[in-house]
Amino acid sequence: MAKTILIIDDDADILKLLEMRLMASGYQVITAASAEEALTLFHIKPVALIISDLRMPGMDGFALFEAIQQMNATVPFILLTAHGSIPEAVLATQKGMFSFLTKPFDSKALLELIASALKLPSQILAEIPNQTVETWRESIISCSPQMESLLSQAKLIAETDASVLVLGESGTGKEMFAQAIHRASRRSTQAFVAINCAALPEALLESELFGHVKGAFTGATRDHPGLFIHANGGTLFLDEIGDMPISIQAKLLRALQARVIRPVGANQDIAFDVRLICATHKNLNFEMRENRFREDLYYRINVVSLEIPPLSARREDISLLANYFLAQLNQKYHKKINGFAPDALENMLAATWPGNVRQLQNTVEQVVVLSTTAVISASLVQKSMRDNVTEMMSYESARKQFEQQYLINILKATQGNVAQAARMAVRNRTDFYKLLQRNQINPALFKPVKLIE
Repeated sequence: MAKTILIIDDDADILKLLEMRLMASGYQVITAASAEEALTLFHIKPVALIISDLRMPGMDGFALFEAIQQMNATVPFILLTAHGSIPEAVLATQKGMFSFLTKPFDSKALLELIASALKLPSQILAEIPNQTVETWRESIISCSPQMESLLSQAKLIAETDASVLVLGESGTGKEMFAQAIHRASRRSTQAFVAINCAALPEALLESELFGHVKGAFTGATRDHPGLFIHANGGTLFLDEIGDMPISIQAKLLRALQARVIRPVGANQDIAFDVRLICATHKNLNFEMRENRFREDLYYRINVVSLEIPPLSARREDISLLANYFLAQLNQKYHKKINGFAPDALENMLAATWPGNVRQLQNTVEQVVVLSTTAVISASLVQKSMRDNVTEMMSYESARKQFEQQYLINILKATQGNVAQAARMAVRNRTDFYKLLQRNQINPALFKPVKLIE
């Protein structure tokens, strides 16, 4: 499958020349005449490699590189530069840029550099992966650049034994990411063991994690090895670790520091070898400030972190996921549903999905079960989503709502003093009055009430 390369240059002739040469070599090419345009394109389509000119009006190549690093630090970046800028280019490579090439450049040298960059293990996939090759990530269905960036990071993380903290709202697929990291790691042939720390009471959670010996407590009729031992050689996934009781957190910290566990009721430690991946939907920084989560444990489990975006932040995945779930459910329920009506998909694309991918999957399952036609209708989708759906506002509606709320807030702050409010809004008084009239806001309503003595 052809890799996609993003090329940026303000010289249209060079841009066209590069595009022709790379396409002739079998690459897919996206072009941009400015760094600003390139950033927009980067949000829309995953790319395998970026080639950028250094000197451009507005944002230059260095600034573009830094911006790309903030979004995805794993995409190889090649800088095209004039001979006099070589010292700057060398400095850029020391900061993480893959390489640079001076103008005028040799086509053969450029192609060799591109081939070398695309061999990097951090290579971002330009398309939905070929599942026969990328089996480690086959359960994560996405065409979102944001998700592709996370998956490329996950692949890099999998090559190490570093502890990982996966963050994100409920239903975003945190356990799927943990499983993907396990499958891509050297531990893939060993067990992947998962436990939800919020689902068990404190005493039972301790026993499940660290095990117990026979007679340790009432009902302990036999030895129980615990999940650290069950996962030995593999990966242990602690879901919702933010809900773990403080007393268990202390024992977990000791286990991770010493790489040994002591079963409940035992007097000897047992060594273990596991890769730890934790997940939570909670803000652990807030939990630490409230003394509900240990700071030393936080730094032990958060060697590397991945934050899974909510479904509402990657709407390009909604129709892809809906059709994927539909295909699965057709098989499960022996149905022959061809797809969704266009307005049904529009309703799903406009929904807020507070329950994220899990809610979308449940919705699709419900409409598949209830559907009596070959195409799922919008009314059936709306019924299934019930009150969980809030239609996405139009730009004009969102702008009007913001403007109205802004004016209300500023008049509250100034107690209805229009002159002061206009100064704070950096508008002249006449324009400010026009804004108030357009939004039908009476400033007199915000003036303090005078009490009659």
